[in-house]
Amino acid sequence: MNEKCTFENLSEKIDDLNPCGNCQDVQIKKFTPIKDFADYDKLNNDYKRCSCGKRPLDVVMAHILKIMVEEGIVSEKANLRRNSPIPLPAFCFSSLNPQFIGKDSLILIHSDFDKEVASRIFNEVLEVKGVLKGDLSKTIGIFDKDSTEETYEILAGDDSRCDVLRTLIKKDDKLVKIIINKFQSVNHIEVASTTEEKLLKLYNYLENNDVGKVIAIDGMCGSGAIGIFLMHYGFEKVIFNDINPKLVEITLDNIITNNIDGNYEILNCAFEDLDITGLDLCIIDMYPGANIEKIKEKANKIANDVLII
Repeated sequence: MNEKCTFENLSEKIDDLNPCGNCQDVQIKKFTPIKDFADYDKLNNDYKRCSCGKRPLDVVMAHILKIMVEEGIVSEKANLRRNSPIPLPAFCFSSLNPQFIGKDSLILIHSDFDKEVASRIFNEVLEVKGVLKGDLSKTIGIFDKDSTEETYEILAGDDSRCDVLRTLIKKDDKLVKIIINKFQSVNHIEVASTTEEKLLKLYNYLENNDVGKVIAIDGMCGSGAIGIFLMHYGFEKVIFNDINPKLVEITLDNIITNNIDGNYEILNCAFEDLDITGLDLCIIDMYPGANIEKIKEKANKIANDVLII
């Protein structure tokens, strides 16, 4: 189940996002109680499943919500818009949002899940790869050096996800793609399109400013997307740093997955405590709500150019 995305299986995974010619959509009103859906009693693992193995996303979420109603997690007045768990794609390519999904396509997060409900959803809904319990109002990971780690609890299945990001960097007449494998129980939630917007901002900054391309640092690297982009862009050395040791491990795995063979260094340190100077560029991709002024002050001390993404 925990199959890592690589360039060897990438084309197959992207192709699998497309529905077959026989997939048929089903319209379910998002604000209407799921109990009022005409085929409520028929909602099971086979309902509206195409011969290709896929079902409409709304049908899958309705099936999940039905189980939540039956288990008392939500009321009988629950609807898809307000009461569904957060569904995250286990594989995401850019801004594509498949409306027909198959086996192991979703990772679910809800604050009121327990192991019994999670086990039932995981076993009865083919499309669910993992079920997590978590408070979406909390920042997942380690916020700063004075914080303890916040994680989601894995109740069933596994939480491995993959985002495939497009870039404007050309190599061998092809636009470079970046593969970012992550684990949603420890990674801050960010969809592929949001990361792509950050990479586009970085690309435009580098194209329109006279930035030295010797040494750069991805100061809060998370899963490593920005630092990997910098290596593809042509920096002679990239330093990856994150305060969270779990994310440092994920970053290293992503560097290897993306076939990066250039000069890089990985640090596991609070950004404010970095003992380093003389860099050409420092990129900061920080958690919402972090002390930006304190971070900017440190960044300006260690690098000639600083970009807050």
